Amino acid sequence: MLKVAVCGASGRMGQTIGRMVSESSDLELVGGINLKPGSFFGVDIVESKNAENLLQSTKPDVLIDFTIAQAAVGNVKMAARNKVALVVGTTGFTNEQRAEMEQAIQGNVAAVISSNFSLGVNIFWQLLRDAGKLLKDYDIEVIEAHHRNKKDAPSGTAKTILQILDQEAGFRKKVYGREGMMERSDEIGVHVIRGGDIVGDHKVMFSKNFETIELSHRAYDRSVFATGALHAARWVVGKKPGIYGMSDVLNLGK
Repeated sequence: MLKVAVCGASGRMGQTIGRMVSESSDLELVGGINLKPGSFFGVDIVESKNAENLLQSTKPDVLIDFTIAQAAVGNVKMAARNKVALVVGTTGFTNEQRAEMEQAIQGNVAAVISSNFSLGVNIFWQLLRDAGKLLKDYDIEVIEAHHRNKKDAPSGTAKTILQILDQEAGFRKKVYGREGMMERSDEIGVHVIRGGDIVGDHKVMFSKNFETIELSHRAYDRSVFATGALHAARWVVGKKPGIYGMSDVLNLGK
């Protein structure tokens, strides 16, 4: 059985992942890491300051991180020092934080890092590549919605959508929301919604005179992200050190 430790163990994603690991027949939950100690699903949650002791005592095969950017950077460095494979679903990293993580990972450990671990979203991204190529002369708008407590905006998934559109449809200026007298030009409008307990909605609109084509994905439960994270955890253990994406895990072509 693969041994799994979870960062952000008391959070919503951490709780979902912990439950699904504990219910799995091929994964063993060995501990959690959070700001405050406690327990979940029969194992201890240790304070962040004691996280390295947990890794050294339980020797997990993989560490799963869904926290915040600043904490995730430290967790990645810690896992790399201890040769523990990584699955990172945290978003909101700065370029400097990404570089810091890459430096820690390269040559030391295998890591799957993705802004979205939903299997459906990763297929959605693949479809979006084809749409971007075929509809590059259409007006493009991106709309995303999440729960009221999500801090980063636009979401990491929306940023990945914009990167794909830049690659496949050509770079365009991004306009984040609109107000007042604004004539549309060759741009991509980006619209962010935060409210209630929305798990995650993403939509891309391609519009031309007399027609609109829409590609969208809606998550109804956080278990879709946890399912993908566990799929990545099973895949990443034993892989050559380096950074991988869910496209590698799912064997999706660019």
